[in-house]
Amino acid sequence: MRTFFTFVDFSYLMKWSSLPEPVLLQRAFLFGITGILLGTVSLLNMQLRLLNAPMGPLNGVSLLLQFFGIGLAIIVLRRPKVAVEFKEKSQLMILILAVALLFFIFSL
Repeated sequence: MRTFFTFVDFSYLMKWSSLPEPVLLQRAFLFGITGILLGTVSLLNMQLRLLNAPMGPLNGVSLLLQFFGIGLAIIVLRRPKVAVEFKEKSQLMILILAVALLFFIFSL
């Protein structure tokens, strides 16, 4: 009998760790900024009541995207031979995303 995992190929997930540092940092930025924007939309909607819809799923997606962005930046930081430029960018991105993540967690 076939299961779900026999039809889906998850090998593409392993390729992310082999990508070059600029690509990983760019994707970390995109995931992080998308999470921050979704969290901001959720906060604004909770305060201004623009849309009468539950904001729980939007908050969850926002936090998930921010965690994913932090994870990608940590992957860059933990590589053995990383240029100083990418190491500094990764550290700054981790700091900014961690502060934003804490802000959105405490604002729930």
